[in-house]
Amino acid sequence: MSRLLAFTLWLVTWLPGSLCTVTTVGEFSVLEGRSLTVPCHYEAQYASYVKYWCQGRMREFCSSLARTDTPTPSGAEGRVSIFDDPVQQVFTVTMTDLKDGDTGWYWCGVEVGGVWTADAAASTHVTVNHGMFAVNNKVIGEEGSSVTVECLYSERYRESEKKWCRSGDWSSCLVTGPDGRYEDASVAITDDRIGTLAVTLRELKMRDTGWYLCAAGQQRLAMHVTVTPRPSTTASWRTSSPVPSQSTTYLQPTPMNTAKESWDSHRHILEAVLVFASLVLIVGMALLARKICEQYKRERRLGEAEELKARLNGYPGDQGDLQNATILFLNRDSQNMDGF
Repeated sequence: MSRLLAFTLWLVTWLPGSLCTVTTVGEFSVLEGRSLTVPCHYEAQYASYVKYWCQGRMREFCSSLARTDTPTPSGAEGRVSIFDDPVQQVFTVTMTDLKDGDTGWYWCGVEVGGVWTADAAASTHVTVNHGMFAVNNKVIGEEGSSVTVECLYSERYRESEKKWCRSGDWSSCLVTGPDGRYEDASVAITDDRIGTLAVTLRELKMRDTGWYLCAAGQQRLAMHVTVTPRPSTTASWRTSSPVPSQSTTYLQPTPMNTAKESWDSHRHILEAVLVFASLVLIVGMALLARKICEQYKRERRLGEAEELKARLNGYPGDQGDLQNATILFLNRDSQNMDGF
């Protein structure tokens, strides 16, 4: 019973710091050697409080890397900085030149202070990868136009040889030169030697549709290019001319789109209901903890009363006899003192 009570009281004291007063993105993935900026949103009442960024699985034992009351970047050899914008109610943390060892849990925190009040905080997990990555590995271009794809690579591959190949045909590979460039009538490749390999495909043809590979050293990244037909003059004329019957009917929203719009309109209501239910649950837990605490105090008072009653029942006489016995005890002490 005592353990349950202690746990409940601990939970209630920490509830104010866990009511979603600070929020951030739950997970980040970034290439080694690059930078990461994390937004941490907070509520208006924390505008003047100290904000901090720390690393560790548990907030109570995390290592501080940056604080808003420290003007210069700190932590991780000066690779971490923090900036607070009270007007927008958000502070941002920037980590530069990320390493493998930077992978782990981090906390956006607002220093509330007090023994019985937890800091307002939100956690996020950062994963530092090495290899290659594409923001968009599927691009679409119109016949005769140009498209550019970007293949991002981590720090350890900066000096590696870069290639652009047709997937399944290694004889088609185009290799960058000592200056990090390759160019011909249909392809232009540029390696900035920092972390980005940009490939521009010119004068696209329908046969250019297919899978390609960006390569940096032993790393491979698959990219897909889709070439769409160039609109003909006849098709353009038909598009611009009013066609009252069939065209109008064809452009009407499909039932699937209508269903999606209906879901989008109700999604916010469902989210509001879930938030309200969560608040009710938390308040209920707080009231339950208070009731348990009052019950415990009541039972302890009853126990003390029962114990006192048991002691009184141990005397042969009633309460009046007990008072007399006490007087006699004091008189005997007085007599002994006189005799001494």
